[in-house]
Amino acid sequence: MRNLLNFLIKYNYWFLFILLEVTSFTLLFRFNHYQKSSFFTSSNVAAGEIYKLKGSVTSYFFLKDANEDLLDRNMLLEQQITNLRKELQERGVDSLDVDSIKDRAINDLHVIKANVINNSLTKADNYLTLDKGSDAGIHSEMGVIDRNGVVGIVYMTTPKYSVVLSMLNTKSRIGCKILGSGYFGTLRWEGSDSRYAYLNDLPRHAKFSLGDTLVTSGYSDVFPAGVMVGTIDHIGNSKDGLSYQLKIRIATDFGKLSSVRVLPKSNPMERRLLEEMANKQQ
Repeated sequence: MRNLLNFLIKYNYWFLFILLEVTSFTLLFRFNHYQKSSFFTSSNVAAGEIYKLKGSVTSYFFLKDANEDLLDRNMLLEQQITNLRKELQERGVDSLDVDSIKDRAINDLHVIKANVINNSLTKADNYLTLDKGSDAGIHSEMGVIDRNGVVGIVYMTTPKYSVVLSMLNTKSRIGCKILGSGYFGTLRWEGSDSRYAYLNDLPRHAKFSLGDTLVTSGYSDVFPAGVMVGTIDHIGNSKDGLSYQLKIRIATDFGKLSSVRVLPKSNPMERRLLEEMANKQQ
């Protein structure tokens, strides 16, 4: 104890100097907007580099599983394409027209590839960090998907990185519909199991069954219609008993996220202007 006191007394000027420096920097960055924004921008860049290194190491250990999954999916897609081509030709569609449909679909696809470098699962409000930002064309309110389905929505960006509002976030709201029946509702995660979310506001007359597929409704300009979301795992009632609440098993495995795709937005301004014009005429 005496040695510790002697040490503190001997170097008290250094400790005082460090305390004053920390206090001055805290006051500088807290009460000056320019210095505060510069500090957070620099810290975000540094954190992004750390997350990028961490993500590279983590994704390396999942390469085998990812490659096996991609191989299975490629085989399935090849079989589906073969069956579709055969069906179209049986219905009298020319093979050149079939090829033109395939080429047009490829040309219309302008997704942005990115890697997940930070991910959280255990919080009530989870976020992802991607290794690409505004320099790559990513902006807020863009939809993010992986090979299985919906991941989330871009929340904010810097030139090199993006933060995504995960579907595993209590603030997340995604418009979905039941494939085949067309009934739609709002998907919301309730902050517990990362494998499940809940679809609310399903009318009592809606018809569906366990195992039915849930996809995006396309009623917003974030996700196009038909993107995989999950399957119905349990059918229950809403709290007021006036509608159904469906427990949805999420298709995306958030514990294995590595590579994602950011979807380009349509023309939201044109859509909003049209909707405002329609509302004014009512």
